[in-house]
Amino acid sequence: MNQFKNKAIMIPFTMVLAVLLIMPMAAANAGKGKSRGFNGKGMRAGGMASIVSQLPKEDLSQEEREGLLKMVEEEKLARDVYSFLYEQWKAPIFANIKNSEQRHMNAVIFLISKYELENPIQGLAPGQFATPEMQGLYDSLTSEESQGLEQALQVGATIEDLDIKDLNELIEKCDNQDVLMVFQNLVKGSRNHMRAFTSYLKSLGSTYTAKYLSQDEINHIVESEWERGPVDSNGQPMKDFRGKGRGCSCPCMDN
Repeated sequence: MNQFKNKAIMIPFTMVLAVLLIMPMAAANAGKGKSRGFNGKGMRAGGMASIVSQLPKEDLSQEEREGLLKMVEEEKLARDVYSFLYEQWKAPIFANIKNSEQRHMNAVIFLISKYELENPIQGLAPGQFATPEMQGLYDSLTSEESQGLEQALQVGATIEDLDIKDLNELIEKCDNQDVLMVFQNLVKGSRNHMRAFTSYLKSLGSTYTAKYLSQDEINHIVESEWERGPVDSNGQPMKDFRGKGRGCSCPCMDN
C-alpha cells in the first residue's frame, strides 16, 4: 500500500461513523481560539480537572507517583506516534485520536502539578522521551508504519493494547480518588480507541492480534458497546454528567 503514502485515504463509510464517535464535542468552544487542554496552570474550568480538583489531595503512594510519571510519558507516546502517522497517511482517525491523547496527557499533567511532582516530559519535543524504554518504543513503532496504512493501524491498536494493560495494573495499585478517576477515564478512552482501530482494520479485511492483553480481553473490548461520558473512580458512569445521543455534551474526557 506504499503507493498511497502521503496521499489522502479514502475511508469507508463505516469508519467515518466510527471516527465521528471519537471526535471531541467542542462546539461550545468554537471560535474561542483556545483548546480544553492544559494551559500551564491547569486544565480549563468545567472539564475533568474541575471535577478532580474538588477531590481531596491525599498522600501519594510510591506506586501512584511512579504510575503518574509513567502514564504521562505513555500518553505522550500515543500522541506523538499518532501525529507522526497522520502526517504520513492523512487518515483522520490518527488526527482525531491524537487530540484525545492530548487531553489524556493534560489530565495526568494536572495531577503531576497538583502533587508537585517533576514533569518528565516538560520541554521535550515530539518524538523525544525521558526514558530509554519509551524512546525505543517510539522509534520502533514509527518505523513500522512504512509497511502500509494497515500496519499503521496495527501500530495504533498496539499502543492502545499497551495503555489498557498498564492502566488496568495501575488502577489495582491506586487508592487516591483523583488518581483513580483520571486513570479510569483514560482506560475508558483507550478502549474506545481500540474499538476505532480494530473497526478500521476490519473494513480493510484485517484483524488485530493481542500483544499485551490476552486475545479474549481484546475481543471482549471490541465486541462491546462504545462508552460515553466521564466515569468515576470506580469506572462507573457519572450520571449527572451523562450526555444525550452520541458522545457526551459536557466538557469532559468523552473518548
